[in-house]
Amino acid sequence: MGTTEPTVHHAPDPPDPPVVVIGASAGGVEALVKVVSGLDPSVEAAVVVVLHLPATGNSVLPEILRRAGSLPVVSATNGQPLTPGCIVVAPPDHHVLVQDGKVVLDRGPRENGSRPAADPLFRSAARDRPGKVIGVVLSGALDDGVAGLRAIKDAGGVAVVQDPNDALTPSMPATALAHVPVDHVVPAGALAQLLLRLVPEVGARPAHVMKSTDNPKGNGELRSPSEMPGSPSSLTCPECGGVIWEDGEGDLLRFRCHVGHSFSAESMLELHGDSVETALWTALRVLEERMHFLDGLAQRQRKRGNEYAARGFDRRARGVEHRVEILRRAIARGETPADQSEVAS
Repeated sequence: MGTTEPTVHHAPDPPDPPVVVIGASAGGVEALVKVVSGLDPSVEAAVVVVLHLPATGNSVLPEILRRAGSLPVVSATNGQPLTPGCIVVAPPDHHVLVQDGKVVLDRGPRENGSRPAADPLFRSAARDRPGKVIGVVLSGALDDGVAGLRAIKDAGGVAVVQDPNDALTPSMPATALAHVPVDHVVPAGALAQLLLRLVPEVGARPAHVMKSTDNPKGNGELRSPSEMPGSPSSLTCPECGGVIWEDGEGDLLRFRCHVGHSFSAESMLELHGDSVETALWTALRVLEERMHFLDGLAQRQRKRGNEYAARGFDRRARGVEHRVEILRRAIARGETPADQSEVAS
């Protein structure tokens, strides 16, 4: 007679803990310090932070946040698991993504002119933990994080925004409020207590299925025109000069080139303004070089005793000098000249 093996009851795998993703830019350090100082080890969520940073050098943000609170703060490393009660900070020149419960560092194309940017982090977290994400947009310029915050909401997560009246730079939170059905709007000093209350609620929610809005190809991988979302526009990419496709998600307008550079409307406007200024400075340099060249030719003719030719070069040099002054005034005002023919060489 055979023996019956005892039935072994395996405990179910614990559900994935929620993730808090935070995006900030100008004025965001002060807000982040207030948030981190109010969190305690009881928070059962991993916290991932993106602050717009210069591409070069080392970030001191982990050390600043480490001193501000009691939670461990680390700079993100590729492949590290998301650990509840630990704050992970994006390093310079890398997007931070959430994939399979781990942190992935990515040097793909800039989004909204930044790397790291909030939108890639927010979208990846929404896809990896649908319904289990709390997205937070803090002080910052322009509107990075808005599209990502909408993805979090579409995936059943929670959208939180710093009160724009409390933000040193209110553009990011104000734009999020204008385009996303935000769940909570609070000053930075009240965010920690709100997160401590929300994390258990979000952790108890069932999983939510999200429609992916990400590029199906890897970052930096070319896509054919037929694969691009939306329709081609007359604009060129401020980063690489390629064709820009216009993709409208409801009232949220996005621009993307086939390399993968992605921009919100405000970021596109800002970066194209930078391109205009760069073009103006280039034109100014070329005109000044032309003016000095003409002055040199005039001096050369005078030394040879040819005053008639020298005066001709002088007249042409003074004409260029006039255009140089028009350009200088335009650059000082931050605008282009009303009559472009005045500065034509």
